[in-house]
Amino acid sequence: MNDRILRYGIVGVGLMGREHIRILSLIPNVEVAAFYDPDQTSRTQASELIPTAKAYDDFDKFCKRDDIDALIISSPNHTHAEMLPKLIHNNQHILIEKPLATSIKDAKMISDLLHNYPGVVWTGMEYRYAPPVSYAINEAHLGTIGQIHMLSIREHRHPFLPKIGDWNRFNRNTGGTLVEKCCHFFDLMRFILKSDPVSVFGSGSIGLNHKNESYDSETPDILDNAFVIVDFDSGARAMLDLCMFAEQSTEQTEIQIVGEAGKIECRQPSSTVTIGLREDSWPDWKLGDYRNPSRIKKINVPIQSDIASGHGGATYYEHLGFIEAIMNNQPPQVTADDGLWSVVMGLAAEKSVQEKRVVEIQEVLQ
Repeated sequence: MNDRILRYGIVGVGLMGREHIRILSLIPNVEVAAFYDPDQTSRTQASELIPTAKAYDDFDKFCKRDDIDALIISSPNHTHAEMLPKLIHNNQHILIEKPLATSIKDAKMISDLLHNYPGVVWTGMEYRYAPPVSYAINEAHLGTIGQIHMLSIREHRHPFLPKIGDWNRFNRNTGGTLVEKCCHFFDLMRFILKSDPVSVFGSGSIGLNHKNESYDSETPDILDNAFVIVDFDSGARAMLDLCMFAEQSTEQTEIQIVGEAGKIECRQPSSTVTIGLREDSWPDWKLGDYRNPSRIKKINVPIQSDIASGHGGATYYEHLGFIEAIMNNQPPQVTADDGLWSVVMGLAAEKSVQEKRVVEIQEVLQ
């Protein structure tokens, strides 16, 4: 990286927008110059983090800033499609937070709009960049466990946090839990397997969370638990196990990648990866003899304490990749098309849960 200063503008400085501000403050040669948010509380909290940045409550005035190099769009999901056409006139580089949109129509519109865009367009799938996850994916892509046949992702965690205006309590604003939360995991599935999905089957419900909440006489309609199975055109299959009333879990996220030659296990927040390789002579194993400690390796993947608050280090490394792409005129590592696919998979899963059937991906793409 040279000594050029990258000037950032941020659209939406709620919880995620302020995480971006905190992480950018740790990276040399970048500066948050301006941000927009219609909510006074969010603007005040952002100004406390970065008092030198210009705060805007007028979106049109923010859009006229032509001295911004890169934009981060971290406004609520359902606002992306409306805001993006107004933000692209200055050809700034763009990091747009997940999910890309809340409907196929809007996701396709955004993907088409940005297809030949002159700047770097990066979809914010930061889970790829969490150090233990990145380590596990790299081992899988190196062929350490051979051809991958199965992938499972378990997230057992706390309920959705409160957001300004409680927008994240309703499917119409989020796309549904399997879009809002789980687009990360569907993106990981495609990325790890290097394959596109063919069909999705999901089972889920509104189990415990948010049932007693009411907003303008409306009760939240978002799922808080689900199982989702995805078949891929490579022949591999993947499963998501989501529970959002399991805040006392030892590990919030576990990823298990199983190939013909062994298995990779990844865990957060312990930040550990285990790689176990099969014996070449597995048909000859005897009961009790099949687990060979010499063929199992456990790795503790370090995370710097100053970056850990950003999705376990993921946001920090995501930004380093985004900046590298800008500085070196490289393509983005996570494209708008990747963002589109993750929305397609999430909406297919939501449809499957609602209709209690297998949903073909082509149904959703039409």
